[in-house]
Amino acid sequence: MDDASLPRLATLLAALGSGLIGGVFFAFSTFVMQALARLPPAQGLAAMQHINVTVLNPLFLGVFMGTALLGVALGGWTLLRWPASGGAWVVAGCVLYVVGCFGVTVAANVPLNDKLAAVQAGSAEGVALWQAYLQDWTRWNHVRTLASLAAAAALGWAVWRLPAA
Repeated sequence: MDDASLPRLATLLAALGSGLIGGVFFAFSTFVMQALARLPPAQGLAAMQHINVTVLNPLFLGVFMGTALLGVALGGWTLLRWPASGGAWVVAGCVLYVVGCFGVTVAANVPLNDKLAAVQAGSAEGVALWQAYLQDWTRWNHVRTLASLAAAAALGWAVWRLPAA
């Protein structure tokens, strides 16, 4: 593999990871959370608690965190090497994913998930929390959906703009 192929491949993998994660988040924003909101609060809350446990699996976390790690490495490498064309798109895509997707998840969605995990599904506290959770979690999920999909678009465009081998 020559010097130009590795950054191109890394950019393509980062674009694919961003798009895949953006698609998962898009599904939650457009129909999963709406379906959970239609259930009685105790059932919706319990279902989301189960989702939050089940999502912590090697395949999802590998793509989610792997794309973030790749974004940090690729963004840093691009800043140091700055190719003639496409470099700005690579950096933009990496920042969008690392900050807008991964950062928002860590700063907003995970703390909300932790609060949800701490309540009993049928309790009055749980029902009250569930109503706020639906709005807050979904709002932040919209942000990370848009950031992930914008990252995929920027990185995909960069693949075509990077210098050829």
